[in-house]
Amino acid sequence: MGNAKNQKYALVTGSRRGIGRAIGLSLLKEDFFVIFNGISPNLPSDLTLEIEKISKKYEYIQCDIGNAADRESLLNIVSKKYPRLDLLVNNAGIAPKIRADLLDTDPEDYQRVMDVNLNGAFFLTIGIVKLIMLEYLRTHPARDSLDYHPIVVNISSISAYAVSTNRPAYCISKAGMSMMTQLLADRLAEDQILVYEIRPGIMKTDMTKQATDKYNKLITEGITPIKRWGLPEDCAKVVVLLSSGKLSFSTGEVINVDGGFHIKRI
Repeated sequence: MGNAKNQKYALVTGSRRGIGRAIGLSLLKEDFFVIFNGISPNLPSDLTLEIEKISKKYEYIQCDIGNAADRESLLNIVSKKYPRLDLLVNNAGIAPKIRADLLDTDPEDYQRVMDVNLNGAFFLTIGIVKLIMLEYLRTHPARDSLDYHPIVVNISSISAYAVSTNRPAYCISKAGMSMMTQLLADRLAEDQILVYEIRPGIMKTDMTKQATDKYNKLITEGITPIKRWGLPEDCAKVVVLLSSGKLSFSTGEVINVDGGFHIKRI
């Protein structure tokens, strides 16, 4: 499967829907072999149809990123089945089951959010880097290694710095992912592995459905200079740019995909 010498491979976690889905489809159009991932046994039928209109170069691997045994299984499958991994997109993320006052935070709900959004991404990345990316660089001739430029992209959120006191676990997990990006970028630069962070703003996804009216009002009132909802495709375009290698002298960069929300205004 996918033995062409110049074939590039990408793993996109949480890619059954939303931002991850858009990223996976966009990478297929760029001729990546894309490994889709999610917690459910199969891809949605509509996504499968959409994928196969673009390319047959894909696989779906069921894995709960927040579960250590599942991550180990995913790592084993990818490392044994594919010759290399050029791009890891840590997109999988969940919101708390219930939005509640910070002082009423449920410990189990908090831990689950942290396990998926931060701990899962961190330990999966470490495993991918050690078992696949560095191993490829170690075992392949210099001429092949020169054509291999692995990249890690973390999908965080404006919640990394913008406070929502009714979902503290989500905010803390995304703040942690931002620091994780900086740590990995520093540590992996010597191995020529680049690490980036994409910070989505108010995005039209399943996660924001319950707050549609709230965000419609905020956008209309000008909370963002660009007065519209962000779309999953807005993030996907940035991943495609990062995966191109055109930012080869940059690492640890944060790309805001937020309609200008991050701009301090008076």
